[in-house]
Amino acid sequence: MSEIIKKLQSILADGAVLTGEDVSGRAARIWMQQGIEAKAIVRPSSTAELAAVMRLCYENDQRLVAQGGRTGLTDSHITSRSEIVLSLERMNKVEEIDPNGRTMTVQAGVPLQIVQQQAEKLGLQFPLDLGARGSCTIGGNAATNAGGNRVIRYGMARDNILGLEVVLADGTVLTSLNKMIKNNAGYDLKHLFIGSEGTLGVITRLVLRLREAAKSQDTALVAIDEFAKVIDFLKFIDSNLGGTLSAFEVMWQEFYQEVTSKPATNKAPLEQDSPYYVLVESLGADQSVDTERFQNVLLQALQQNLLTDVVVAKSQAEINAIWAIRDSVDELRRHAPVFIFDVSLQIKYMSDYVQQVRHGLDKQWPGNRCFIFGHVGDGNLHYVIAVGDGSVQARRKVEACVYGPLEKIHGSVSAEHGIGLEKKSYLSMCRSEAEIATMRLLKKALDPKGILNVGKIFD
Repeated sequence: MSEIIKKLQSILADGAVLTGEDVSGRAARIWMQQGIEAKAIVRPSSTAELAAVMRLCYENDQRLVAQGGRTGLTDSHITSRSEIVLSLERMNKVEEIDPNGRTMTVQAGVPLQIVQQQAEKLGLQFPLDLGARGSCTIGGNAATNAGGNRVIRYGMARDNILGLEVVLADGTVLTSLNKMIKNNAGYDLKHLFIGSEGTLGVITRLVLRLREAAKSQDTALVAIDEFAKVIDFLKFIDSNLGGTLSAFEVMWQEFYQEVTSKPATNKAPLEQDSPYYVLVESLGADQSVDTERFQNVLLQALQQNLLTDVVVAKSQAEINAIWAIRDSVDELRRHAPVFIFDVSLQIKYMSDYVQQVRHGLDKQWPGNRCFIFGHVGDGNLHYVIAVGDGSVQARRKVEACVYGPLEKIHGSVSAEHGIGLEKKSYLSMCRSEAEIATMRLLKKALDPKGILNVGKIFD
């Protein structure tokens, strides 16, 4: 046992430091059985303990990687055998909820779904929502600036965070648990750490902005025969719903067919012959009034030939069934090996961009399987592409097809999953030399010894 592990055991409670099979027995990645490789997993139960751990590691030049729910898809949380994992799984308390101020103060290890449920008990909501809600942690959501299903209305993670507490590389505790929406007293330091993927500090506690819970929910699935009409429909429904549009999830035909055909368990509420399917959802204040408006808007869209078909959910069970179709990304794993992408671009370029990606894939791999879906209303597309043998060489060729066309239209190789290890060689496609130089300057200032999540985002 290394000296650093002995020292960590001496300052933490029994069971707080895991080694050996207790480390390798944990899955390192979502959807994979590969175990974690690390010297140890350290599980502090408070900010003070975490600060002591980081202070000790800083003094001993020991590299650290913070981990949340390990649901990330760009390898930001992946470790080597020489590194120590900082797990915040024991820092999982909801500390305070202020119903009138509409804030919730939580520790970073609280799962997103618990945050949502605690807010709902008080007639409030925390609108950040994504498929991994049951596993991902709120600290990880902040560290990666998670997006998800409701960005079109409520914004990214950073738009729903008022304050943070962070422990810096040397163990300094930076507490800025602001509970006000308006606070222009100097630099808003929380934004340095939101989206920094654990490279500048470790988020320990957060003040979340809550909203009043919606009193109505209307959900529909529509079929559309042209992508231009998808965009026209987005503008039409958002305008006519008066700001209550909360989700606009687009599925290309291949995706919809795959997740509504056996062996998938989802039933197809609409025929499978349409090029595009859109899940639309509106959250409002009066169920009867809002439902009538929602249905009238959809009827108008049908009459204007924006839609070819529509099904409106009549119960919570039907709402859940429609959302299950959109969330059934796991069904695509049967075509493994698959490569997963998360990109962002202006809506006006989407149709041409998708055609370019398809052309590139077809040229190299005739008969490939390309599944496309995304939030679209916020410019975000997801690809699951089944080609090749899963090798690094195959991945690089697929990346060229997906990322290459983005550069000319000033798109981003990462909409909501971060950069991590997987995308750092493409960072310069999305950020200027001056921007990257400033990122490096911040990294050097806040982590001068370079012990936090080394090699992630950039070298």
